[in-house]
Amino acid sequence: MNFPRRQFLGSSLVVLGSTLLDALSTPLWRWNQNLTVRIGADASSVLASGDDAAKRAVHSPESSVQFVDVAREAGLTIPNVWGGTDHKRYIIEAKGSGIAFFDYDQDGWLDIYLTNGTRFNEKWPGGQAPTSHLYKNNRDGTFTDVTEESGLGRTGWQTGVCVGDFDNDGWDDLFCCFWGHNILFHNNGDGTFTDVTRKAGVYDERVRWGSGCTFLDYDRDGHLDLFVCNYIELDPAKTGTPGESGTCQWKGIPVMCGPRGLTGDTNVLYHNNGDGTFTDVSQKSGILKPGPRYSITAVASDFDNDGWPDIYVAVDSEPSILFRNNHDGTFTDIAMIAGCAYSENGHEQAGMGVAVADYDCDGWFDIFKTNFADDTCNLYHNNGDGTFSDVTFASGIGINNQYVAWGCGFVDYDNDGWTDIIQVNGHVYPEIAGHEIGQTFKNPRLVYKNMG
Repeated sequence: MNFPRRQFLGSSLVVLGSTLLDALSTPLWRWNQNLTVRIGADASSVLASGDDAAKRAVHSPESSVQFVDVAREAGLTIPNVWGGTDHKRYIIEAKGSGIAFFDYDQDGWLDIYLTNGTRFNEKWPGGQAPTSHLYKNNRDGTFTDVTEESGLGRTGWQTGVCVGDFDNDGWDDLFCCFWGHNILFHNNGDGTFTDVTRKAGVYDERVRWGSGCTFLDYDRDGHLDLFVCNYIELDPAKTGTPGESGTCQWKGIPVMCGPRGLTGDTNVLYHNNGDGTFTDVSQKSGILKPGPRYSITAVASDFDNDGWPDIYVAVDSEPSILFRNNHDGTFTDIAMIAGCAYSENGHEQAGMGVAVADYDCDGWFDIFKTNFADDTCNLYHNNGDGTFSDVTFASGIGINNQYVAWGCGFVDYDNDGWTDIIQVNGHVYPEIAGHEIGQTFKNPRLVYKNMG
């Protein structure tokens, strides 16, 4: 079945977490199989680790394609604020943030929405608290900050965003995930947005940690439904202090507690009623059956080519989830039998980001999932029979296991017809600075070139 473009506009959100151009501006190293890897500009930290492969990467010939970071010249100057800089007391301080490219004003040019965070016990001067930001594309390589007039400015712990035209009026709307209460912004078509969270029926009275989301038309009724990931039932007053237990330290260093030792949460599926409202169908759809998990983010795609969108969820420190669409309003988690719940050797992993593309052009969507340090990211090849093969090492991606990986995306950066992989990294524990553990707080970005 062929879906209109707009029906899938919000179904797959790639959160890069860093400047795309920044990730594409560094030397190239050839792996001897399908992919090549590009190591980011923070080469000194890699060299200090003594990783021979990383050293070869840094000294490799440069790619014929070069990018230049023009964010400042383009007017994208908003600082990203997310918890403490030298010390992080709670796990929420390590889980931001997000970005969305979408044409909010229908002028044919992609605009940029950036989420933002805050800090505990910080007293911001009037008008100086960090907020999310909307940048309008001026069509000349620059952007104008239109946050105030758009009505999108919010201060809080905003951890994700997804785009979709939920009311089919031709204008893209935003669903914004927060630790606290999520917000559904309706695009009014005049450059402004209205908070319709309560009116639309997606307001949750509980304080929850919405960590990621994706729009999809799971029942093919022509109206975008909404899937929301929830991460942890976080209550700072009931959270332990760094170092007080095994789940509050890393490699012997006192750090913030979690996720293990904290209570995971369940995800939510909202059905679009076609009248501007949604109904929570999490229970009857089967979305609750996997139970509470540390879900980070999700992507919707038709993995089995049956014409119905499925949902893949990257889960932290537990098995990831693949919800197969049963065509009757229900879903079944088949990740374990499909081969995309664990690592190749059957271990749980700390899933952070996820991207989907048909990287080998065989007509089936594959999955790339990022993970925590001391582990590799995953490249799951779709076998076309309802199963996936973990080709992380066969493809060459397994060469890197020292980084904490977050946002990722498939993009053909060199226009050779084959989708490449962008991976943005960064550690969560600033406390590791000065400790000789083979890890650094700042991590380089990576680009894997698809060799076809």
